[in-house]
Amino acid sequence: MESKLLDINLFGACSVRSSAAGGFEITGAKQKALFALLATAPFGRRTRSFLQETLWGVACYDTGRQSLRRALADIKLVMGDSFSELITSTNAEVSLDLARINFVGHPKLGPFLEGLDIRETGFVQWASAIRQNPSQLDALFSLSLRGGPAILPLVAVLPFRAVSSDLAEVTFGDWLAEEMCRSLSRSRLLGVISHLSCREIAQQGVIDIRQVRDRLQPDYCVVGSLRRSGADLVIDADFLDVRTGRILWTRQFAASAATFLEAAQDGIATLVGAVGAAIADEALQHVASRAVGEIEDHRLVVAGVKLMSRSTLRDLARSRELLEEAARRAPHAPEVYAWLAKWYTLSVFNGWSIDVDADTRRGIDNAAHALDLAPDNTLCLSIDGLAQNNLIKDLQTAERRFSAALQINPNESLSLILRGTLHAFRDQGALAVQDTERARRLSPVDPFRYYYESLSATAYIANDDYVNALAFADSSLQLNDRHTSSLRSKIVALHQLDRGDELRAAGAKLIKVNPDFTVERYLSTHPAGNYLFGRKAAAAFRAAGIP
Repeated sequence: MESKLLDINLFGACSVRSSAAGGFEITGAKQKALFALLATAPFGRRTRSFLQETLWGVACYDTGRQSLRRALADIKLVMGDSFSELITSTNAEVSLDLARINFVGHPKLGPFLEGLDIRETGFVQWASAIRQNPSQLDALFSLSLRGGPAILPLVAVLPFRAVSSDLAEVTFGDWLAEEMCRSLSRSRLLGVISHLSCREIAQQGVIDIRQVRDRLQPDYCVVGSLRRSGADLVIDADFLDVRTGRILWTRQFAASAATFLEAAQDGIATLVGAVGAAIADEALQHVASRAVGEIEDHRLVVAGVKLMSRSTLRDLARSRELLEEAARRAPHAPEVYAWLAKWYTLSVFNGWSIDVDADTRRGIDNAAHALDLAPDNTLCLSIDGLAQNNLIKDLQTAERRFSAALQINPNESLSLILRGTLHAFRDQGALAVQDTERARRLSPVDPFRYYYESLSATAYIANDDYVNALAFADSSLQLNDRHTSSLRSKIVALHQLDRGDELRAAGAKLIKVNPDFTVERYLSTHPAGNYLFGRKAAAAFRAAGIP
């Protein structure tokens, strides 16, 4: 892990100095303010135009541009070689490497940036808003310092603007946005701007997409309004690509004003699902005709994970290529290595691998590296549990990983779905269904749907509910018709339901998808091979004509 280069104290008397004893110190007021602006930005990025206007006003663009250029040059003289390690500057943006920053101090030491006497209106408004509620920085710091989400697409959900001035409707609009933020933040494929930061933008009146882009730096944004129509309240929502201003979708949701809070949960789930699906689909369209080096950071992981659910070997190879590129660009992002570990685990478990031993090692190694980078990261714990369970059949270690993840975050849907599958393999059907049902409710993002439905089918088989098992297997196969786990579940369900013709057709499809699959290999390599679940599956495979 790279060492820290800079200590920044934002509370009480602001200080910006080298982490090394006797090193440099930044003393100019606007230079320190520049670091404060970058340090509090999502992932340490601000546009040049925002920095210029905030620190030097909007009266003269050329003067502000020259002042920013001069400030960066002066900082470089003070910092020497450390400047290039910490600060990246383009014609459009200035970025600070937050992984090399050590944030010192605490709100109890004094007000935010106390005594930093800068009178430009933009800076005064920005600093005052944070002083009124310094906890709004918590989410930004946790996002920035962890290192993982920086390569993920960043979403802002602005409070829904009430068309009337009715206080209840204003409150509903804010609450809806906050609930959407909570639901989206459960996804491991998105970064979400804190609701407090989005609220600050919305309180300034009419939404200006340029201001959203400059102040919050999201890739995507949800905006909309709430209005009354007779006895109903109606939500109109738009989902935007912030960089281009293009509307990716519009949605409408209506419910009785008397029962709006209860009914709105379905509307929120629909909107959140649409956000995840749109980001995944847009990422796939973007990467389809581009070389890896031409793809923006925030699309690499989303497209890579989405392509894991595709049925062709070409898509699977492209998935690995994108994830490996993400690891090269963000070598300290633990989530990227976790997704690579999942890729290798699925490759082995679903019969894609042409070198099982090598891919098993790669899966275990990537999962271990992810945990080395972030031992308390719930995604990394979950994927390591998956690898332990599916690659080396260490069910006890897998259970410890899932339990550790759920202790940290009881709403970690991936841990729940994987723990549910572990229960199924151990013939604990009721527990399996309980975990997988809850996991589906908590998973908002489209690329996981086929996977969650496939593992739900596994849970229902363990609980002897073959009608539901078949329904989930079929639904999963509609999204990914080559997913061998879903095909196996379908075969078991058809056998138990005594549907012979369909059973033999499903067996032929499994052999076509995975020609090397045999009953003996299943029993010797599958985690459930020594349990009733495995024996029940083996009997179904034989009945389906699988050797």
